[in-house]
Amino acid sequence: MARSVRTYGLPGPAARWEQLRDQIHHDVVTHAFDAGRNTFTQAYGSAVLDASLLLIPRLGFLPATDPRVRGTIAAVRRELSEGALVKRYQTTETDDGLKGSEGLFIACSFWLVDALYAAGQRREAVDLFERLLLLRNDVGLLSEEWDPAAQRQLGNTPQAFSHFGLVVSALQLHTGQLIRSDNPMQI
Repeated sequence: MARSVRTYGLPGPAARWEQLRDQIHHDVVTHAFDAGRNTFTQAYGSAVLDASLLLIPRLGFLPATDPRVRGTIAAVRRELSEGALVKRYQTTETDDGLKGSEGLFIACSFWLVDALYAAGQRREAVDLFERLLLLRNDVGLLSEEWDPAAQRQLGNTPQAFSHFGLVVSALQLHTGQLIRSDNPMQI
């Protein structure tokens, strides 16, 4: 909002919003970072991870080269990944109100592609992207999730979030530029 006020001359208390933004940023860095594990967490006072942490660079919160972001990427890979794919979170540690387990989320796996690429791990990002492309069905569509046991797509098909992730990752790999959500003109 503050950027829109500054860039486009829209009405609004930009200075107040920027001050609030900076306070929130400081609070999150202070209370949602587990220094012992070198990772951001799903919530204050929690050790649990969430795949949305991979969006920290895309949101412009911190650069992907920041050691805390690199640590978060490594933690997500270690704690939420099965092979090339990423879980949204550990269903045994997060009460989402749903019973049972979930498949691996294809959109979250594309977030990992983007985070790896932005962090300078370009070969790994390309390799992961190519593996994810192999999950498409016979007409090139992706579902919401992947079932690693049955080796098949699971959930809503086609899933817009999965396809959006594919497109953003493809653009990033093709252009060599991090696609940031605070700059919608890139997409």
